[in-house]
Amino acid sequence: MKALTWHGRRDVRVDSVPDPAITDPTDVIIKVTTSGLCGSDLHLYEVLGPFLDAGDILGHEPMGTVQEAGPDVTAVSVGDRVVIPFNVSCGTCHTCQQGLHSQCETTQVREYSSGASLFGYTKLYGQVPGGQAELLRVPFGNNLPIKVPHGPVDDRFVFLSDVLPTAWQAVEYAAVPDGGSLAVLGLGPIGDMSCRIALHRGASQVIGVDLVPERLERARRRGVHVLDLNEHGKGLADTIRDLTDGRGPDAVIDAVGMEAHGSPAAKLAAQATNLLPSAMAAKMMEHVGIDRLHALHLAIGTVRRGGTISLAGVYGGQTDPLPLLTMFDKQIQLRMGQANVHRWADDILPLLTDDDPLGVDSFATHHVPLDDAPAAYEMFQKKQDGAVKVLFKP
Repeated sequence: MKALTWHGRRDVRVDSVPDPAITDPTDVIIKVTTSGLCGSDLHLYEVLGPFLDAGDILGHEPMGTVQEAGPDVTAVSVGDRVVIPFNVSCGTCHTCQQGLHSQCETTQVREYSSGASLFGYTKLYGQVPGGQAELLRVPFGNNLPIKVPHGPVDDRFVFLSDVLPTAWQAVEYAAVPDGGSLAVLGLGPIGDMSCRIALHRGASQVIGVDLVPERLERARRRGVHVLDLNEHGKGLADTIRDLTDGRGPDAVIDAVGMEAHGSPAAKLAAQATNLLPSAMAAKMMEHVGIDRLHALHLAIGTVRRGGTISLAGVYGGQTDPLPLLTMFDKQIQLRMGQANVHRWADDILPLLTDDDPLGVDSFATHHVPLDDAPAAYEMFQKKQDGAVKVLFKP
């Protein structure tokens, strides 16, 4: 089969690799019909090379049809249409039963003290072959795949793999009061969808911040009050406070994470790590890694006293300095973590109708053949051609 594989920093290739096979009686093999390119994939493209091996298959946002099922699989059948959550979760352990599928005790990567394994996402999360491929082996066939109806185009359902539950959890964790205000930092796929969900769920004011014109305009069309970081610069926090009765928003979602602009020192540290031998670089990132924290510091400075910050953007540093005095003094509530996909699927599925209240049918900006994936990674990383969400078609 064809699959997108990692070969080095900013070097991904479409290779011919062996087809996956059933290795457990509850496995299924799906024929991938659509797979998304996620902002988290750029971390593999750019900085997480020490935890990857040449030939690792990337991608964690797939959907498709069941091509083969193990003998103990009863929940899905050959021909069923399914979405595959990015968490590799068993669905039956203690944490899964608590709705914490991203912490699945069955697939935790204890070597690195990490949570549940993830499809297509480094040794830190199990080095499980990913879904930017023609075929994908999916374990826990009775509990992991999300069965969806035939008929509507893949765009209707594929975002159940990551974007929708990640954004839904971000809004849930933000705990915006009825009629309250929310600021969303970063209007990539997760930030954009978080704005849509917050408005759908009753926030009276949603303020979105980004520096890419196409992303700002896209959010503006959905009723978001957008602010251009290029225009407001260091005065951004004051501008947001002015829009929220001088207090700041009730909640802030940081949908940027380690990709934030504004910290040259942290950027240089990340670049320096890439120059080290893999074993040494991995140890540095495990124990002394540092992120670009501009977005998080902005969230802390902007949110009202007693407000909530929800971290949806991925951070990977172990020695990130945080202004704990300010956080304590402002009585900030902070929630974060990988999305627990199955926890939110039942809440989201009723919205994936022809009425399309969240605009999923037109959410993707680019539909790209898998053969063109390397160029799509570069385009997305450089924020070119209005790329907000890219979907691959194997």
